[in-house]
Amino acid sequence: MAKAKETIFFCKECGYESAKWAGQCPACHEWNTFVEAPAERPVKAAVRSSVSVQKNKGEQKQIPLAQVTALEEERIKTHMEEFDRVLGGGIVKGSLVLVGGDPGIGKSTLLTQICKMVSDDGHKVLYITGEESLSQIKMRADRIGTFSDNLLVMAETDLDVIEETLSAEQPEIAVIDSIQTVYRPDVNGAPGSLGQVRECTALFMQLAKGLGISIFVVGHVTKEGVVAGPRTLEHMVDTVLYFEGESQGTYRILRGVKNRFGSTNEIGVFEMRADGLSEVKNPSEFMLIGRPENASGSIVSCSVEGTRPILVEIQALVARTALGNPRRSSTGIDYNRMNLLIAVLEKRLGFQLSECDAYVNIVGGVKINETALDLAILIAIASSYLDIVVDADTIALGEVGLSGEVRNVSMIEARVNEAKKLGFKKCIIPKSALQALRSIDGVNLVGVSDVKEAIRKVQEK
Repeated sequence: MAKAKETIFFCKECGYESAKWAGQCPACHEWNTFVEAPAERPVKAAVRSSVSVQKNKGEQKQIPLAQVTALEEERIKTHMEEFDRVLGGGIVKGSLVLVGGDPGIGKSTLLTQICKMVSDDGHKVLYITGEESLSQIKMRADRIGTFSDNLLVMAETDLDVIEETLSAEQPEIAVIDSIQTVYRPDVNGAPGSLGQVRECTALFMQLAKGLGISIFVVGHVTKEGVVAGPRTLEHMVDTVLYFEGESQGTYRILRGVKNRFGSTNEIGVFEMRADGLSEVKNPSEFMLIGRPENASGSIVSCSVEGTRPILVEIQALVARTALGNPRRSSTGIDYNRMNLLIAVLEKRLGFQLSECDAYVNIVGGVKINETALDLAILIAIASSYLDIVVDADTIALGEVGLSGEVRNVSMIEARVNEAKKLGFKKCIIPKSALQALRSIDGVNLVGVSDVKEAIRKVQEK
């Protein structure tokens, strides 16, 4: 009799299963993503989740979409405006939220503060930890403040015990810290393996929907900055939040990359203090704190994160190099996009940047992939190369094409109004946007059609 295969191969990007290793995943076509893991034993019906929704065959009927009633989600306010903004207005009851971030960035601190605020309002909260002891949670909680009896804590990693506790206690909000430490005894594999993470997440989804509990799941991230485990993990949950920032710095950014109950790419800005995280009400103002005066290579632009316009300072440094291959470095923007803009300057304006090192940085530790910052990045590089100072009250907006043309960007009126609120007087924008943009009092709108004209406008005083 043939021996049953004890291992199986999974694609860590999409979760595709295969009996043998392959260099390229046939499902997502990514290379070198297959990893070996123990094969899962079939789960007996007796140990499956007790909250699985039981439906009769007669209930499964097809109805026109027009007859389906869309009810507004019931939400729980946390009284932390930045957190509520990212979620779309508060915690949706019965939702499953995945929170990822680097070690030590403050994920547990953030969720502990949320638990305190919600429990102080009379909501029952259960915090389940698999990484810390109860005394460690108490030490962190003492720094934040005094907690009510509505917040219950538990140190457990056995999924069956967690399921029984959630079913018995029926909390309104539960926190699982973290998904990589939880395991199901009847599933092969160590805690954190692909099979365990997938099975545990599936059960938490059933618990959230079946019992109406809002569950927050903390996930570790890989060196690439994505949540560890199968890629299907992010597809299964309702919301994916990433907590970003430099661990040595004081500012943190909570970014929503997926949200079934609100807009994506919303961000919330926090400051890490001794007593926990504090909200930053005006991110544009804090991003510009300490901006240098009379220094070349610096200009301000405006990015839109979700529905919020945020002013950011872009700095560039161009210096002659004695090496055969000049160095290129970017922080906060796409490296390939920076090289593209440098090529535009070399081709369209004749800059000899192949003889220079070039460094571009977005101050504040934020990461922006929006093309609306192209013109500002290009001006910052040209400013450093030509050693000219851009006026402190000037901002630049626009996408730059390969021919050197400056194209329009979305929500330009909201961006200009945000700049006006912080006292900027001059705004360099695409000429095509002048017709659609109403005149804004107190702001000099300068339209440009290409990068050569934009550099000339910057040099004019």
